[in-house]
Amino acid sequence: MIPEGITGAELDRSVKAELRSLPRGLADLVAQHLVASGRFIDDDPERAYQHARTARRLAARLGGVREAVAITAYLAEHYDEALTEFRAVRRMTGNHEVLAMMADCERALGRPEKALTLSRDKHVRDLTEATQVELLIVAAGARRDMGQTAAAIQTLQVPELTKRTKADWLPRLRYAYADALEEAGREDDALIWFHRAAGVDADGSTGAAERAAQLEGLQFTDLDEDDEDEDDEEYDDKPEDDAYDAELEDQADALEAEDDDEELDDDAEDDDAELEDEVDEADEVDEADEVDLDGVVDDALDGEIEGPEKPTE
Repeated sequence: MIPEGITGAELDRSVKAELRSLPRGLADLVAQHLVASGRFIDDDPERAYQHARTARRLAARLGGVREAVAITAYLAEHYDEALTEFRAVRRMTGNHEVLAMMADCERALGRPEKALTLSRDKHVRDLTEATQVELLIVAAGARRDMGQTAAAIQTLQVPELTKRTKADWLPRLRYAYADALEEAGREDDALIWFHRAAGVDADGSTGAAERAAQLEGLQFTDLDEDDEDEDDEEYDDKPEDDAYDAELEDQADALEAEDDDEELDDDAEDDDAELEDEVDEADEVDEADEVDLDGVVDDALDGEIEGPEKPTE
């Protein structure tokens, strides 16, 4: 579960507010990298992660930047770095909605006990319903990792299973429950819940219908598979995206070279003192020189921002 507004195509208000603390040129470039990160996050998480890392190199003191790095690292399966960045986000911003992703990182790193510990964090009661459900799913998965399938099933037997809602977490919760039932050898019950998951999974993201078909001995054919493969090939054949990335990287290097004494911290746990000096200098700039972040972001999204030209889709 990914928080909205941090790594999507747009920058939310909190990130815009943070960018206003930077000098104009630096804010422009960080905004471009964050927008580029959002642009690639669905189709190419690794590329999105690299853009977010560059933004961190330029503005490591901004919580929104660190959150972008954490989420893209998580999606690109760099779980160690994602954990480090999520911890930094909690410390810098007080945002505990990242707990579910942190617990999932611990599972991916082969530490289910630590995932369970995070699921019992004192801040869990303050989380949104969506994050609480995601954390419940991760905790059940951790139980299964430890060979405790019965405990995993019990963990997922919550009132939300039968709740009438169109929330994105409902098909995932029902799918996790059905999957645990099948692992326990309760195939008839699993089939019921795979069908119930498929019934609320409008876009088929869980694959519940396919799992139900398999249990019934049917072969499920995806008629759109060939079209999706063609779309992927078309996307991969766009050299303009690579050129756009390279130009943004060149801009970042050029901006850093303007001041040999300016060193931006690339360590996820350490806030560089020299970055603090840079922010102090930004605070002293005249109002006329302050960045209009709404305009910067709008221009970035429209492809009209000064700097490297955004390639034609």
